[in-house]
Amino acid sequence: MFRGLLVALALVVPMLANAQSAEAPVVSFVEGKHYFRIEPALATESPGKVEVTEVFSYGCPACFRFEQVMERIRSELPENATLRLEPASFREDESWPLFQRAYLTARQLGIADRTHAAMFEAIWAGGPLKIVDRSTRRPIFPSIEQVADFYATQGADRSAFLDTATSSKMETRMMQGDHWVRSAGTDSTPTLVVNGKWRFTPRSAGGVEPTIALIKHLVAMEAAAD
Repeated sequence: MFRGLLVALALVVPMLANAQSAEAPVVSFVEGKHYFRIEPALATESPGKVEVTEVFSYGCPACFRFEQVMERIRSELPENATLRLEPASFREDESWPLFQRAYLTARQLGIADRTHAAMFEAIWAGGPLKIVDRSTRRPIFPSIEQVADFYATQGADRSAFLDTATSSKMETRMMQGDHWVRSAGTDSTPTLVVNGKWRFTPRSAGGVEPTIALIKHLVAMEAAAD
């Protein structure tokens, strides 16, 4: 886990640093190199809009570092595009299914947007949901009750959160999410998917600025195809 964390940070941190000083490069994006076709295309949730999806996990250190880039993406998306988050669960040894359940529950309750950054902080900035004991470097596995306690501090009704999180409807939604993530060909986070048709990562795009440019390129391409 810790070796993977260091590798992920080593990849993302230099990209973030470069994003502070470098202007957006002129890139000729190539299908099969910078971005990849998803066949068959996946269903989206936003009719009339080009949907940009981030496949992420609260348990992913690279996603935590990448969140400041996602803030830029949110602010720079054109009006004909919308952003959606899909939590991945493929690291069962690191509480990813728990955090998938947490995000989807928060979304169902209508509080995901305003609690999103706070969840990352609660996990990675020494908060109540930390997943690593810094003194021993041993993993910590929060419970759904602890997650509910945290969301209660953010204004959620604790009982409603637990009822929603443990419902059969939530189990179905999680399975649907797992299927969507697998069908997209996602094997790492963060991964970006545009309109259910195109998949890429910040690494395949070539960095932070190319990632933002590629999103805009694919959004424009999809809008022109409609």
